[in-house]
Amino acid sequence: MLGAIAGDIIGSVYEARPIKSKSFSFFSSGCRFTDDSVLTAAVADAILHNADYTDKFHEYFAKYPHAGFGGSFMQWAMTGSRQPYYSFGNGSAMRVSPVGFAFADLDALLAEAEKSAAVTHNHPEGIKGAQATAAAVFMANTGADKDEIRTFAQERFGYSLDQPLTDIRQDYHFDVSCQGSVPQSLIAFFESTDYEDAVRNAISLGGDADTMAAIAGAAAEAAYGLPDWIRQKALSCLDVPLKRVVQEFTERFMTAL
Repeated sequence: MLGAIAGDIIGSVYEARPIKSKSFSFFSSGCRFTDDSVLTAAVADAILHNADYTDKFHEYFAKYPHAGFGGSFMQWAMTGSRQPYYSFGNGSAMRVSPVGFAFADLDALLAEAEKSAAVTHNHPEGIKGAQATAAAVFMANTGADKDEIRTFAQERFGYSLDQPLTDIRQDYHFDVSCQGSVPQSLIAFFESTDYEDAVRNAISLGGDADTMAAIAGAAAEAAYGLPDWIRQKALSCLDVPLKRVVQEFTERFMTAL
């Protein structure tokens, strides 16, 4: 899950000023964790303690109200709503990576990814985006190669995943929908050579940089592992409560930090 958080932190400075190049500074001045990291930790916390996703999302919003949440999520959280708002935004995908690491069965994982999404993002595309991201993490973590992951995502979710990044990059623009950002983020992972390359690929598309880097980064962590310098830098950007959740989740479900 730290791969998603690192991607969020690295991409945070490029969300407002998109770039179309892979040549940029990792962890540049001004980078920070955003709502992507906060809600990823909330999902991990819910899994660790068998807690309700709605309760955890409300709790983490109250702790980090200025993390950069989307307008619909803010309204949902501020009013204490327990009803989903039929979103197909990529928020369901950006936060789901802990599910991909915590479950040993693909069917159970897909059900849990839907559960984590549907408390807010109960639109079919919102659920699909979460499931596709979690499945990519799970499959990469359990030894599937990229072709197998690509084929599964195309057949199960109907995503078109054959367009090369060079073609996508030419016309791509900021898009916060699952259907308009999850496939592109997965392609950024498919075309990568290591974790850093996957994050650079995602950010270089010039879209919702922090979220796309979080999605690509989650799959890349599962496939390649996370370089120690990136791990340590990402952890240094977190406050103590978020770092504690990451460490507890990692110790239970992943290789120890």
